[in-house]
Amino acid sequence: MGAITLRAVEKWYGEVQVIKGVDLEIRNGEFIVFVGPSGCGKSTLLRMIGGLEDISRGGLDIDGVEATDQPPSKRGLAMVFQSYALYPHMSVRDNMGFSLKTAGAPKSEISAKVNAAADTLKLTDYLDRRPKDLSGGQRQRVAIGRSIVRDPTAFLFDEPLSNLDASLRVEMRYEISKLHQSLKSTMIYVTHDQVEAMTLADRIVVLDAGRIIQVGTPRELYNRPANTFVAQFIGSPKMNVFPCQTSGDAYTLDGGRGGAYTGPSSATRIGIRPEHILIGAAGEGQCDGRVDVVEYLGADTFVVVDCGPLGQISVRTPGESELEIGAQVGLIFAPERLTFFDAKGDAVR
Repeated sequence: MGAITLRAVEKWYGEVQVIKGVDLEIRNGEFIVFVGPSGCGKSTLLRMIGGLEDISRGGLDIDGVEATDQPPSKRGLAMVFQSYALYPHMSVRDNMGFSLKTAGAPKSEISAKVNAAADTLKLTDYLDRRPKDLSGGQRQRVAIGRSIVRDPTAFLFDEPLSNLDASLRVEMRYEISKLHQSLKSTMIYVTHDQVEAMTLADRIVVLDAGRIIQVGTPRELYNRPANTFVAQFIGSPKMNVFPCQTSGDAYTLDGGRGGAYTGPSSATRIGIRPEHILIGAAGEGQCDGRVDVVEYLGADTFVVVDCGPLGQISVRTPGESELEIGAQVGLIFAPERLTFFDAKGDAVR
C-alpha cells in the first residue's frame, strides 16, 4: 500500500510561509509529479512527506495512519536525490544492500533482494564494480536500486535526472517509467522540467508560491488549464495568450479580427496552443503578422510571428515548411481549441 494524504499542510520558517495550506490525496500505486518554477515549494513539500522537514501545521497520513510527527525511519518511504550519494569505496552490490545490512537483515535476504533489484534495473553485470567505474545513468540506477531493496511504501524522487546530460535524461525517464509499471509502487517525483512531468505522470501537481494551482492528468492540464499560469507553464512552446474583447456571441482581438464566442462576457484574454494555428496568406484568419523567427527541428518547425499589438505568437508547423523570415502571413485559429480567461487569469471556457 502507498496512499498518502496531505491535510492543510503548511511550512513556516520563522515568519515566512513557504507552503500555504496544501490538501492532496495520492492514491496507492500512483505516479505523481510535483512541478513548478524554482522556489515554488515542490522540493520542500516532498521533504515534508519524507520527514526531512517538519510540518508546521496540518497533517500527513500514510496508508490511513497519522504520520505527521513520525521520524523518517518510521514512515517506510525511500528517497532518491539528484546527488547519487553512493559510497565510493563500496561495490554496487554493497551500496545497494547497505541499508539492509545496517538493519541486521540476514545475508541470504540481502543477496536475494540485491540480485532482484539489479535484475530489474539491468545492473547484474555491474554488481562488483565501484561507482567511479559507472556512467551517470548507471549510478542513478544504483541509487534507485538501493531504495528498491528496502521495499518501501512509496518512492520520493527529488529531481533525480538534473545532473544527467540530455540523452541520459531521456534514457532514465524510460527506465523510471518501466520501473513504475513493474513495481506498481506509489511514486512522487519532483522536477522543474515540464517534459518529464508530461511523460512520466499519472497526475501532475502544479505548484506556485507554495500553493497548488491545479491537479490533473497531463492531458487535462494541457487541454484544459485552470488559468494562464498553468496554460503557459505546461507545454513547449507555451500556450499563446493575448488580450481580447467579448461582446454577445463574438470576440475581437487588439489589432486583429476575431470570431465566434459562446462563453461568459467576462473573458478578457484568449489562449491557443502553437499547433492549433494554421499559417495562411495575409488577410486570412484572426490576425496578420510578420515572420520573425523560423526554428527548424526536423519533424517540426517552430515559427514566431510578430503580430504587433498582440505581441509574438508561436506556431508549430510541419518540418518541411519553407516560410522565410520577413514574410507577411495570416494566422488562422482552430475555433474548438480556443481557451478564454477572465481578468484574474482564470479559465472561463
